[in-house]
Amino acid sequence: MDIKRIKTDVLIIGGGTAGCYAAMTIAERSDKKVVICEKAHIKRSGCLAAGVNALNAYIVEGRTPQDYVDYCRNDAAGIVREDLLLTMSERLNAVTERLEQLGLVILKDENGKYAARGNRNIKINGENIKPLLASAVQALPDVTVLNRVNITDIDVTDNRVNGAFGIGIESGIFYVIEAAAVIIATGGAAGLYKPNNPGFSRHKMWYPPFNTGAGYAMGIRHGAEMTTFEMRFIALRCKDTIAPTGTLAQGVGAKQVNSLGEVYETKYGLTTSERVYGTVNENQEGRGPCYLRTEGITPEQDESLLKAYLNMAPSQTLKWIESGLAPSGQNVEIEGTEPYIVGGHTASGFWVDTKRSTTIRGLYAAGDVAGGAPQKYVTGALAEGELAAVSVVEFLESNDTSEISEGSVQAQLEEAERFLGEDHSLYSTEQLEEAMQTVMDSYAGGIKTNYRFNEKQLDIADRKIRQLYALSDSLHADDPQELMYIYELRERLVVCRSVIAHLKARHETRWHSFAENLDYPERDDKNWYKYVNSRLENGEIKIILRDITERGTVYEHSD
Repeated sequence: MDIKRIKTDVLIIGGGTAGCYAAMTIAERSDKKVVICEKAHIKRSGCLAAGVNALNAYIVEGRTPQDYVDYCRNDAAGIVREDLLLTMSERLNAVTERLEQLGLVILKDENGKYAARGNRNIKINGENIKPLLASAVQALPDVTVLNRVNITDIDVTDNRVNGAFGIGIESGIFYVIEAAAVIIATGGAAGLYKPNNPGFSRHKMWYPPFNTGAGYAMGIRHGAEMTTFEMRFIALRCKDTIAPTGTLAQGVGAKQVNSLGEVYETKYGLTTSERVYGTVNENQEGRGPCYLRTEGITPEQDESLLKAYLNMAPSQTLKWIESGLAPSGQNVEIEGTEPYIVGGHTASGFWVDTKRSTTIRGLYAAGDVAGGAPQKYVTGALAEGELAAVSVVEFLESNDTSEISEGSVQAQLEEAERFLGEDHSLYSTEQLEEAMQTVMDSYAGGIKTNYRFNEKQLDIADRKIRQLYALSDSLHADDPQELMYIYELRERLVVCRSVIAHLKARHETRWHSFAENLDYPERDDKNWYKYVNSRLENGEIKIILRDITERGTVYEHSD
């Protein structure tokens, strides 16, 4: 493989929402050189690739940042970092105004103010939100974007990040990128569990199928402290299309009803996990299918829904059109998705301080990959990108570029060439991926078991995931694209092990469906109010229990 060496001040891994905004912030505050590595193409990558129709994290008139913190804390039953949520919430409105300056269309009411959708949301026309961010980044003279470059690992010496390694998916070039600071903004992990629609339609899922937990895996391998992987996210979505349901629930006030027409959402609770749990339980007890009740809404609301879903999930609009019935003529059937690990909706991810610094010096995390602060959504990811960028500029004032040793380069290069050079493998990457999803679905609380698990099942899952990782050592790739699939599988397997360890460590069930431990079905306040953290040491995952930070206190890493 041809080797290309790059030296820069800042490397941003992932050109999605947080990564783009981090680059913009660094350019505004310094003259530092920035390289963004994006596995896809920055114009249509990340969770905003297809667009969105609302900004779900905004401080509307009459509300405060602390109100948003309280909402997040209540939804997560107290397992959040309030210091992270507050520093994020204080920036939500400013980043929203910046998006409007870039050209995002934000809908206004009759008074010229942003049109609210509930207590924390505003309406937008957001199909082009990612191209707007990408254009702004590509216009920056000190920012270089490397599209179609897959970062395979970071380089760490004595707990100090030195840069990263990557492979050009189309060129086959092996990249060695040295950087004084690195921001991981790769997103969360999809594809760990068997999806709602396997086989030909397996890509039709709630979270982007190309988000493999790469950033998580990089941190785990190098001993970074991680947090709250047991707080899985299971989305409540429109059946078959896996389109978002928030637009129905908040936009037109659609209630969750069972097949008898009974409203059941208040029976189980209205937190994110309770909405999923109620739907699962109603189906189990024979009162399914379950729906969001749209029958009887107005013609104006019909038109609004058809347009709204064109901005983010066109398949749902097409389904209504194909059926010949508008939303007002039929309720929308709903179901839970497979579990995901995503710090933008739950608190899973890197254990960071308020500077968004990880426990590895010089390594920062922003967006879905950063833990502790759920309900980020789009604007929260932007805010964390800004926070990480501001911290990086400050860090660079007294830290020079680190160097990657020749030994590290050769080890990474040999691994890549081994996969390309292997001429025989008993299994394909796809077969091992399907095996991984079957293991997680059957033994680690997937759709098959109604998201429930026990310790014996988790032990089986861990043993089988270890076996699959060992088998992945002998996989073969014919070209760089297939090589990327091997790395993606191995990233997912690394994350699976951490998820299993965290699920086993939380001896309590309060996040119904998200973490439904059948061995511990009761609430346990004494042991509940802890952060379940972990660190990989000598090949084994060590669980670290940390006390919940009190309101008004700030956690910072200490050397």
